[in-house]
Parts: sequence; structure tokens; C-alpha cells
Amino acid sequence: MQASTGPARAATLEPVAEIKFGQVGIANLRLKRLDAEALAAELADKVAQAAKLFLHAPVVLDLSHLATLPDRDTVRDLLERIRASGMLPVGLSYGTSDNEALARALDLPLFAKFRTAYEPLAAAPAPPAQEIPEPPTAREPVPVEPPPTAATATGLIHEQPVRSGQQVYARGRDLILGALVGNGAEVIADGSIHVYGALRGRALAGAQGDTGARIWCQEFFAELVSIAGRYRVFEEIPPDLRGQPVQAWLDGEKLMLRKL
Repeated sequence: MQASTGPARAATLEPVAEIKFGQVGIANLRLKRLDAEALAAELADKVAQAAKLFLHAPVVLDLSHLATLPDRDTVRDLLERIRASGMLPVGLSYGTSDNEALARALDLPLFAKFRTAYEPLAAAPAPPAQEIPEPPTAREPVPVEPPPTAATATGLIHEQPVRSGQQVYARGRDLILGALVGNGAEVIADGSIHVYGALRGRALAGAQGDTGARIWCQEFFAELVSIAGRYRVFEEIPPDLRGQPVQAWLDGEKLMLRKL
């Protein structure tokens, strides 16, 4: 009698892999002018300033603001310079049909339009302390908070510490953390982030472009804070805010910090 092949056949029907589309931290690198040497220097400086943010970071090259689209060899050289800086180019930002043809010629994927705010790559000095606004006084109008949107109406509550190498992401809502965020940890929310403990890792609020998102924490030691793509690293944070209860928000294109 021939042995049954049922179990073996069932095993072969199991998929080898699964594909899911989720939130990934890919940066958009918008080129303002065609200067490969200057680009290499600026990127190297960025990586040196904030290696935890930029080293091995995946980036998409956006050529849409150049007067003319560079040829294939020029773009290949740009990609090599990006890679040499320590970042990892993974594709081109979507643009015209010519841009699509260029991506095909380079065997690169095209990425849809990004909703982040852009920052010049040239190193900027740490903002002076007087640029951080004082809490509103009785004579100053208190800003009216907008009503919660669908993205932030219900928060994700995470009560355990977020350790080094761990990531917690609140998709489409706020993130509420009941314990510390350790060095090397990362917390991300499409809405705001509330940390009822020490913030020592990275906090990225407004991950899908919500410029009204905020970050609150009880003890501020963050390696990096970001709202809708605008960020500041620990070295740029005024010393009087370190270890203090702090909130962060966007004022136009600028990320602001203030002691609670």
C-alpha cells in the first residue's frame, strides 16, 4: 500500500514568507542643487553629529527640485556618495515619467510622496536659550488646543519599560508610556507621545506628518526627539532642560522645547 503523502503535501502548502506593508523609518533626501562634493561633505557631517540617527539610515533620493533631471551616471555617483557617507540609499522619490525611467535604468524602486518637513543638511548651531519660549503668563493668550482627530483620539498604553533595541509604535494614535524609555530604545506615534518616566532613547511623534503632535516626558534625556520629521538631538538641547519635565511641539517649521 502506498504511504499517505497528506502531511508532507500540507507542509509544502505553507508559505515560505509573508509580506506586510508597515511603518518604516525611511528618510527623504531632497537635493536642492547638483553638487556632489558638497552633498558628500554635508552628509558626512550629519552622520558624525548624530550617528544614532543617520548611520546606516535608509534614505530615498528626491531629485524633483533640480532644474533638470541628472543622467544615469550622475545619479549613480550621487548614490555612491550617499552610501560612502554611511547612509543607505534605497530608491528614488516618485516624480515624472523621466524620473521613473531613470529609476528603472538604475534598477531602483520608486517611493511615493513624503509628508515630512525638510531640513537643510548644513550643520546648524544649537538654538540660543532665549529662543525657547517661557510658559504663558496671565497676560498672554493661552494657545487653544485643536480637538482630537481620528488619528489621536484613542491612545496606545504601554506600561512596561522600553529597553535598548526595542521599538514601540502607536499606529494612527497617541502613545502613552507608563515607564522609562531606555538608551537605544525607540518610541514612535502617528499622534503625540506621553512618557510618564525618563525619556533616554528616541521619540518620534507625528510619524505620518501630523504637525500638531507633541511630546511630553517627566525626565528629559532624549537622544533624539522628532515631530513630523523635524528633529533635535541631545547635543542641541539646552543644558537646563536635561533631566527636567519637558514638552516638545512644532512652531511652524521649528521644533520647540519648554520645561513643564
